Amino acid sequence: VLFRDDEDTFKILIATDIHLGYLEKDPVRGNDTFVTFNEILDHAQKNEVDFVLLGGDLFHENKPSRKTVHSCLESLRNYCMGDRPVQFEILSDQAVNFPYGKFPWVNYQDQNLNISIPIFSIHGNHDDPTGADALSALDILSCAGLLNHFGRSTSVEKIDISPILLRKGKTKIALYGLGAIPDERLYRMFVNKQVTMLRPKEDGDSWFNLFVIHQNRSKHGATNYIPEQFLDDFINLVVWGHEHECKIAPSQNVQQHFYVSQPGSSVVTSLSPGEAVKKHIGLLHVKGKKMKMQKIALETVRTFHMEDIVLADHPDLFNPDNPNVTQAIQAFCMEKVELMLDNAERERLGNPRQPEKPLIRLRVDYTGGFEPFSVHRFSQKYMDRVANPKDIIHFFRHREQKEKNDSDLNFGKLVSRPASEGMTLRVEDLVKQYFQTAEKKVQLSLLTERGMGEAVQEFVDKEEKDAIEELVKFQLEKTQRFLKERRTEAEELKIDEEVRKFRESRKKNTEEEDEEVREAMTRARAHRSEDTVLVAASSDEELMDTGMKGTGDSDDGLPATLSRGRGRARGRARGQNSTARGSSRRGRGSTSQESATSSRTYKPVSVPAKNMSIMDAFRSLKPEPCFNSSKSYSEDIIGDDSDLEDISIVPSKVNQRLSATSSLGKRGSQSQTSKGVDFESDE
Repeated sequence: VLFRDDEDTFKILIATDIHLGYLEKDPVRGNDTFVTFNEILDHAQKNEVDFVLLGGDLFHENKPSRKTVHSCLESLRNYCMGDRPVQFEILSDQAVNFPYGKFPWVNYQDQNLNISIPIFSIHGNHDDPTGADALSALDILSCAGLLNHFGRSTSVEKIDISPILLRKGKTKIALYGLGAIPDERLYRMFVNKQVTMLRPKEDGDSWFNLFVIHQNRSKHGATNYIPEQFLDDFINLVVWGHEHECKIAPSQNVQQHFYVSQPGSSVVTSLSPGEAVKKHIGLLHVKGKKMKMQKIALETVRTFHMEDIVLADHPDLFNPDNPNVTQAIQAFCMEKVELMLDNAERERLGNPRQPEKPLIRLRVDYTGGFEPFSVHRFSQKYMDRVANPKDIIHFFRHREQKEKNDSDLNFGKLVSRPASEGMTLRVEDLVKQYFQTAEKKVQLSLLTERGMGEAVQEFVDKEEKDAIEELVKFQLEKTQRFLKERRTEAEELKIDEEVRKFRESRKKNTEEEDEEVREAMTRARAHRSEDTVLVAASSDEELMDTGMKGTGDSDDGLPATLSRGRGRARGRARGQNSTARGSSRRGRGSTSQESATSSRTYKPVSVPAKNMSIMDAFRSLKPEPCFNSSKSYSEDIIGDDSDLEDISIVPSKVNQRLSATSSLGKRGSQSQTSKGVDFESDE
């Protein structure tokens, strides 16, 4: 009776971690995310919700494919546009809520759009803003008027979370959102009291405060998560994204007195125990300060069954000394898989919308002298019955750890599950682990493990091709400046000692190191945008040049298309003895080709000629001033490493242009020198 549909009750559909485009090229599972997304929007339409609230990771890839974007737009247009009027109003300043882009207002108030179901979404760690313009895939949907992207934070010094104030009848909701930020950085900002949640001045206690966040909830390290105690106690409900296990029923935090709902993902992206829990979305009813969460089971999600076997627990069945023990283990595993397939078939009988082939995972602990059998051969038997035949079986061994010293941490239990099962390994952690355990001769002596890890992560996850190179150049320049300022004598031992001290001081100052990484990433993004322009311009010029040669060099009686191709080859062959002007034109073309090739192939990082070695720098420049205007960069970082847009971003843009121009000059000079061509300044 309390939550019947009336003019005072908000109805909000809540979902997180939809991961559109996950395994889109898989012939069996490729459409799973799109089918389930349509089911979620269908529930929103049938329940006539006021709006949909998404908690991040709408897309699985930071740069989703054309197919993924097209399918998403198709679904949003199909379900979210219509004539049904929106029953709530926005009271807050929308220019503050949606400050990025040219349309700073909610989409359903746009006179050119006919929106029946507004969607509000924060970004996750998969679809966070990147690139020189700090754009995310959600910004494309927002610009198209199909989604309202909120909760972005560009500052790395202070975060002020301003709520979207909604009112329907007598019920008022303050909707707070915070898009994904690296957990360690956000943890540090909370500790330093740099995160503030702004509250409405009028009738502060009459608002229902709803907060959407996308961070680690479970502890993955000392600071690699966000404790619930960090959040303000005036919040009524927290919708927690990023965690994939479905715990959608609100649970109360005894200390802070707010409730936390963890909807979990709508697709299985890892074969781990948390993903085996049945998937749900939530229908949240809010009236006044009271709420009710209604669970809605998703019917189109592919079923996932998982079981563990410890061979040592069955001494009556398996004896390591028996020569036929491997065949016995294989037969036992086949029985288990068949049993799980039977359970999946029974579950599917009552739900025809469920995909036919289930996901099956059998984890086998073969500790105790056992040998694993061929997983490839085993999987061949289930190619037509299981959606994941290649990874049905997972063999692992329990690592034995010394437990004699009670003062030492007992890691035996912590590593009893393989990393691929228990938690997701991060790229930066792997880099740090590699260098910390490597031999002394291959350990880092100038760069830091943290900075290199961040750069590798940008290179892998965000496809920033220049990230590693820019970080190396940046930290090398900074170290050279430090040594010049210290007037260190040009002796190798003394220089090595100073470099070691400087590196240790930077490792201790984590905030300064974060700023270094952000500045290097800014330069890498500026590089990429400038390279794109240069390659495009050079390609156009080469095409024009080729077209002219095609008409002039066709003296062999060949068709125009063939003579044009030969003209290019002959033109290149004659390039060495041509006029300076001609060499300049072809030289620029080859420069663009080189830069395009270098961005596609992964070469070892090489410092340009302008960056001398530390020893050379001291021998030649010790008495001279150490600053160069073309290499100067700002120490005051304004943008985030993932969020670069800011109202006061002009200085950082100038720095980007300066660094990009100087780096392009370096590349041009390198290519000119290597070609041995005398270029004239015709630019």
